[in-house]
Order: sequence, then structure tokens, then C-alpha cells
Amino acid sequence: MTTVTIQFPESVFSALRRAPAEFIEEMRIEAATQWYAQQRISQEKGAEIAGISRAEFINELACRHIPVVRVNFKELMEEVRRDD
Repeated sequence: MTTVTIQFPESVFSALRRAPAEFIEEMRIEAATQWYAQQRISQEKGAEIAGISRAEFINELACRHIPVVRVNFKELMEEVRRDD
């Protein structure tokens, strides 16, 4: 596993009312959900980045009102044709 070091002023933690460990956990989840929302990663990869299960990741997406299921127009039309 790769370790990334980021330095923050101490005031960040008090402003957010988070201990450093909580801040890092929240940051991982926020980054993963945003990258998923931007269609840059899958749910599986998002859960891995966030350090949580896929079910927990899906719950985090739902809490942030990020669509859990993404279907593009072409896929939707194929599905409609199959139902005819």
C-alpha cells in the first residue's frame, strides 16, 4: 500500500471539529464519492478508496444524493428494445 502525506494547519481540525483520524476517514469517503459522481471510478474502486464495504459506499452515495445506478441513453434504449 502506498502512503501519501498531506500537511494541514492544526486549525483545520478544530474548525471541522474532527480529530485527524476522523478527518482522514471523511476525506477518503468524500473523494471517492465525488470521483464516482464524476464517473471516474466504479463503486467497487470507490469503496476500496474510501476504506469501506461496497454496501457502505452505496449508502454514502445515497446520503449525498448521488445516483447509485448510472445508465446512459444507449443502454436505456437497448433495455427498452429487449422488453418489446
